[in-house]
Parts: sequence; C-alpha cells; structure tokens
Amino acid sequence: MYIMKTIAIIGGGVTGVTTAYALAKRGFAVTLLERHRYAAMETSYANGGQLSASNAEVWNHRSTISKALHWMLRRDAPLLVHLHPTWHKLSWFSEFIGAMPQYHDNTIALARMAVGARQHLFQWADEEGIQFDLKQQGILHLHRDREEFEHAVAVTRLLERAGVPRRAVTPEEMRTIEPALQGDYYGGHYTESDSSGDIHKFTTGLADAAQRHGAQLRYNQQVVQLNAGSAGVDVTIMQGDGATTSRYDAVVICAGAASRDLAAQVGDNVNVYPVKGYSVTLQLDDVASQQAAPQVSLVDDTVKLVCSRLGTDRLRVAGTAEFHGHNRDIRADRIAPLTDWVQQNFPDVSTRNITPWAGLRPMMPDLMPRVGPGKAPGVFYNTGHGHLGWTLSAATAETVASAIAASMDSAQTQIASPLQLA
Repeated sequence: MYIMKTIAIIGGGVTGVTTAYALAKRGFAVTLLERHRYAAMETSYANGGQLSASNAEVWNHRSTISKALHWMLRRDAPLLVHLHPTWHKLSWFSEFIGAMPQYHDNTIALARMAVGARQHLFQWADEEGIQFDLKQQGILHLHRDREEFEHAVAVTRLLERAGVPRRAVTPEEMRTIEPALQGDYYGGHYTESDSSGDIHKFTTGLADAAQRHGAQLRYNQQVVQLNAGSAGVDVTIMQGDGATTSRYDAVVICAGAASRDLAAQVGDNVNVYPVKGYSVTLQLDDVASQQAAPQVSLVDDTVKLVCSRLGTDRLRVAGTAEFHGHNRDIRADRIAPLTDWVQQNFPDVSTRNITPWAGLRPMMPDLMPRVGPGKAPGVFYNTGHGHLGWTLSAATAETVASAIAASMDSAQTQIASPLQLA
C-alpha cells in the first residue's frame, strides 16, 4: 500500500479547478493538467450563469421523452436528438430509460448536493476575493400553461424535501419580482435562495487561488494515456512531436466529455455523453438596453432557456440540448431561438451586439455526477455533472478531496500498524 502524496487533476474546467483548490487547501501536492492555454475554456466558459438548486430536477421523466419525440423533426427544437445511431448514444439512452424509476430520489439527491455546495462556493469566493458578477436575487421559473405549472408544483415538493424552498407566484407577482419581464405566462415559481454570476470569472479566479495555495497549473497539456498500478498512476501527455510520462500517487479525472475514454483506459465505465448547449452573450451597450434587461435570473421551462444578468452591460441567454456526439459547431438555427426569446420577452433590449457560443455538457444517463474512487488504486472521478456543473462543483470537489484524504489516512494506518505491534 502506498501513501498518496502527488495528485494529478485532469481537466481545467470548473470541476477540475474546484477539485484542485480543495486538495491544495488540504496540503496535497496538486498538478492540474489542462489541454487549453487557459482554465475554463470549454463548458465552463459561457454557460447560463446560474447557481440553481431549483433546476435540480433530473431529466429521466416521461415528459422528456414525449417532448423529444414531438420535437424530433424541428431543427430549432429545445431538445434535439440527431437520428444517426452510435453505440454510445444507444447505450446512453438505454441507461437513461433504465434510470426513470429513480427520478424522485435522484432529483432530491441533486438538490441536496446543490444546497451543500453553496456554503463552500460562497466561502471560497469571499476568502479569495473572487469577483464574478454574483447576483443573489433568486431565480424565477416561467410557466406558459397549466400542465407545465402543475408539473412544477410536483417538482417543488421534491425540492422542499431537499431543503430548497420554492414558492408559486402569479403573473402579477412575477412582474413584481422582475419588472422588465413581458409576454404572457400562466404562472411561475420563485426560488429566493438561488443566485447567478459569471462561471468563467469564478473559475479563473479560483484557479489563481489554487496556485497561491501551492497547486501547479499546467496548460497546453493533452493527456493521451493513463496506466494505473499498485505503484501509482502514469499519465502520458502529448506535446509537439513527442510524449512524456509522469507518475503520480493519484489522479482525479475531471475531463468533462473526455472522461469516458480516459476512464476506459483504467478499467472503468463512466458513460458520459456530450450534450451540446448554446448561449449568446448580449452586450448592453446603450442605456435603454441596460434598463430593459432583467436583473433577476430566469428559466423559461417551456423552451428550456435561462438568462442571467452579468454586471451592468451583459445579458447571458443559454439553453437547448443537442445529442450530436462531440460536435462543437455553432449553428445559426440553434442560436436564433435565443435571440428571438429576448426580442419577445424584452423587446427594448438590443440584440445587435451578441457573442454566440456552444459547449458540451458532460452528462451521465441518470444525471448523477460520478464522484469518488474508480476500480484501480489511486484513480478518482469528479465528472458527469450535466446541466448543473457549476451549481454542484464545490460540493463534489469537497467529496472527492475528502475521499482522497481518507485513502491517505487508511494507507498511513496500514503502514504504521506493524510498527506499533513491534
């Protein structure tokens, strides 16, 4: 048995950075390996900006399948499944359907995880002085018809069991909460304890903090091979024309959509599927747009869009789910519904200056992240967070850091015991 000392974190998105920070704070020798030039350049770059326990409902529900079938032939559908079959996609959907009986339990578990993550995330940001356009003004869910509202009532009961208070609101109350909101709605639900902000600013700020606590951040590092054994984990990185291999006492795979292939190399099945989401960031260049844009973060449950105000002069609108493998193309017909939604609900906001983006959510079939040890010694996971990566990241980072610390303590005990007996 070996004592874990050196730890490699694979992936520099929000889960990798929070894991590196949690481990560095515990005194581990942490090396974060990120294939991009900077941290948070993929899925943690321009998401919907929500820290949303209220959005913890898992997707394993018959209504999701019904909507997917209804939208199948619409290129601008909120949920789009490309019809070309692959074994990965078929196996994922098979497991997705198999997880439907756990819908209630998993929704409650995710919501509890989200509540637990808040205290760590806000504490870290406060201690490290990270500014990330935080708005603690709650999240307002919008419902367009009675059926959708009644489904949300049932979800609210699950959230309450997890410690997430959410209240139903009338259309009049919705406009009191967010006066800029226009359009016709049946009703809504408001979660005052939720918040919003800029995930990229948070992640890069925490990466700097992890470095101050001793973590080594290595960029332009493409991990191509893992080999785990009793003496540690060998990590091979491709650089230029050659490859280099380094040994670590442990490795944490936080590689998002790439986690599945890396896990297979060390004997684990982590069935992450890359579910593509889109966003647009609107620059609120004029005073009229700044005044007409919402301050409260919103979720439109009908079209599965979210929006968050980022500081004075930016509005982020994000959503849609596209099952198209590792395709990262930004399609005009998928971006158009986002700007159309702004024009319909906030007509005085200019959509002249927008930045489109697409990212791959790493999603497990049951929507539950994979957190903890793998089969091989020294291999751990913190991946597969789906649409709640930022919301859950601080909690799962603490969980995996505690698991690694416990493994180290166990190893030390087993080595020390014979000496004590002597």
